[in-house]
Amino acid sequence: MSAPTPNELLRKILELEAKKQYDDSAVIGGLDACIAAVGPSLPPSLKPALARLHTPGGYRGWAVAQRAEWVTAVLALLQGSTAKPARRPTRPSSPGVSPSAAASTPPESQPVTVLTRVSTRTAALLAHLRVTTVGDLLCLLPRRYLDYTHTRAVSDLEPDMEQTVVGRVLKATWVYPGGRRSTEAVFGDKTGTVKLLWFNQPWMARALPVDRDIVISGMVTAFGRRLQIQSPEWEDVATSGIHTGRLVPVYPLTQGISGRSMRKWVNEALRLCAPGPAEYLPGDVLRRHPMLPLPEAVRQVHFPDSTALAAAARQRLAFDEILSLQLGLLQTRRHWQHSQPGRALAVDSAFVDSYLRILPFQLTTAQKRVLGEILNDLARPVAMSRLLQGDVGSGKTVVALAAMVAAAAHGMQSALMAPTEVLAEQHFQTLLLLLDAASTPGAAETTDAPAEHPLRDEPVHTLAGILDRPLTVALLTGALTAAHRRCVRQLLASGDIDIVVGTQALVQEGVEFRSLALAVVDEQHRFGVLQRGGLRQKGFNPHVLVMTATPIPRSLALAVYGDLDLSVIDSLPPGRQQVATTVYSSDEADAVYRRVRAEVARGRQAFVICPLISESEKLAARAATEEFAYLSHDVFPDLRLGLLHGALRPAQKDAVMRGFRDRDLDILVSTTVVEVGIDVPNATVMVVLGAERFGLSQLHQLRGRVGRSAEKSYCLLVSDSAGAEARRRLSAMEKTHDGFALAKQDLEIRGAGDFLGTQQSGLPPLRVATLTDLPMVESARAEARRIVEDEEVLRNPAYGPVLQRASTLWRTDIEWS
Repeated sequence: MSAPTPNELLRKILELEAKKQYDDSAVIGGLDACIAAVGPSLPPSLKPALARLHTPGGYRGWAVAQRAEWVTAVLALLQGSTAKPARRPTRPSSPGVSPSAAASTPPESQPVTVLTRVSTRTAALLAHLRVTTVGDLLCLLPRRYLDYTHTRAVSDLEPDMEQTVVGRVLKATWVYPGGRRSTEAVFGDKTGTVKLLWFNQPWMARALPVDRDIVISGMVTAFGRRLQIQSPEWEDVATSGIHTGRLVPVYPLTQGISGRSMRKWVNEALRLCAPGPAEYLPGDVLRRHPMLPLPEAVRQVHFPDSTALAAAARQRLAFDEILSLQLGLLQTRRHWQHSQPGRALAVDSAFVDSYLRILPFQLTTAQKRVLGEILNDLARPVAMSRLLQGDVGSGKTVVALAAMVAAAAHGMQSALMAPTEVLAEQHFQTLLLLLDAASTPGAAETTDAPAEHPLRDEPVHTLAGILDRPLTVALLTGALTAAHRRCVRQLLASGDIDIVVGTQALVQEGVEFRSLALAVVDEQHRFGVLQRGGLRQKGFNPHVLVMTATPIPRSLALAVYGDLDLSVIDSLPPGRQQVATTVYSSDEADAVYRRVRAEVARGRQAFVICPLISESEKLAARAATEEFAYLSHDVFPDLRLGLLHGALRPAQKDAVMRGFRDRDLDILVSTTVVEVGIDVPNATVMVVLGAERFGLSQLHQLRGRVGRSAEKSYCLLVSDSAGAEARRRLSAMEKTHDGFALAKQDLEIRGAGDFLGTQQSGLPPLRVATLTDLPMVESARAEARRIVEDEEVLRNPAYGPVLQRASTLWRTDIEWS
């Protein structure tokens, strides 16, 4: 019996899906994976229908009715289609590849073992660079280029410059500098000779041809009164010229892979995939954004004809990446907002005025502006998706509280989610203090005294004077007793709780809301993309406000949080004092610890931050565990120290943080888990060890853990590096307290991945884009918005490849909820 055609296979799968009530169980792995596999073999008439799946979440993210409509439509197309799948033209097979394999597999999808001299062992080494296919190799872009375009005669060579010369090897012999067998050669042309030296490479003596002209490129140096070139690149004059006489690419490497071999393989991969990847951007997009064609960009980025073309190639590839990134984010936003209507919560000015009057302080101009943006969003019948960005202490919580009270005024519920139980308790206490100010003047004033009774012992509070009815606020965390948890859940389900504060467990199984209208999420950067499914599964489409204290440059904010509108509180409340910041060398640690002891003697507390939990030869960073042992026994044996790091169980972390908050500990030795950590007004010293290992934004976040009371506070940065660059970076911390200025500098130095960290960003990895080019990011975002917001464009088959590319980028790296 012959195997079914792709059309027949898809028809059978869809008929089974209909019988199974469209539950996405007709095929293992789901319909999205199935369509991705068989899609290229299906007739063109199906492409527009299949393109509808090219949204984050795909078929799996649709409601049952939408699934049923799509399956019915595709089955109708299949019944009327008699077209045979288009066959891809075959290409000449590369060495080691059978003609049948080359015909059935696109060159870019073939394993790297099809390339010359790439064995299974070499393929395993390339896998360390995330290269397993020919296409992966073409996506491995050069880190920089060696400029070997300056061709000189031997007599015109100058020291300390990269230059190229054409001539012949006159003699090649072994030499033994430092006891290492190496190759020394005399190379010359009609104008003179120069010495070539390859340390620890004796095989070069036999590899160098002596009977024909070759090209030599490398750094010319002076050795005594003579010039020499160490470890130059060389090749025959008659070859393709990928190692010399041009801009030569320098690739990321791993042990066992040489740069010369990498260039050969990339050049072979370009020939194998010639003429290159098909242009996928529609003509109207290219007219609006004049750029290199994609095949030319791929060739020029690897072997550029000039520095200008190298830059143009990178610009094109970076635009493609940002466009795909923005399409994924904006399609998620569109699906979230339009597949189910949101609740409009109109707020009149009288309510806002009454809320502001009960506060024990006046909002800043920035807070008022942001509050207006949020309330305008709430008034629309489309679910809000907004990022509220503000420095530590800028007053984000009081703005978020206004939105939650506004929801309560409409009889709706709000949830505030924090990353840890201790932070949830802090937010709960802050909300109670702010709301209680209505009936108890002065109650919201900052106090650094520990709570007499833990808030978790009384998790439900009802307050009067805010609305025309009592307002009920509750806490729900794992630290509550079973009876308290049961009580809070019952009150949530009945609608008797207006505002609940907890961790992300609030959106998990077992917690039901009667009418959730607003979710406020603190310091969970990618909640907006990855975890809204938990809310959707409860049958709601609430407004979402994500808060972060990380100052993020606009270009990065647009790229990383493209699915969220952006609000920024860019000023601090009056009276907020700056934290005195000083950089010390590791030799001055004694002075640092004297300052810590002096502050503890005054009844204050201190943080000591170490970058890693265990020793690492690569980073040479102190381990928090070892530093804790050293400080406990040798430096502060008479003080109470606690240890906090990521390997502790959640209950252990909470116990340590509570102990520090409640003044049971004098010093907390910790990794960066406190970066978005507890609010301890009594802590006045932040010591950061190995400070040069941190980004400026991360250091600024850590600095924000102190200076939260009227007491003078200090940030002491201890650097293990004596280098001028490390000192320059850290001195910026001494000079400025502007988080956005530090963030911009940090982004330029470290790049987006290190700026946010892989776990925080949740982004697909970017191979080209740096996110520091604001005009390019804004241009790509505007194009993505034009595509996503125009139904006619979305249905246009010309845009199918664009949407497919975006879907592939996101599906590879993120599991959508």
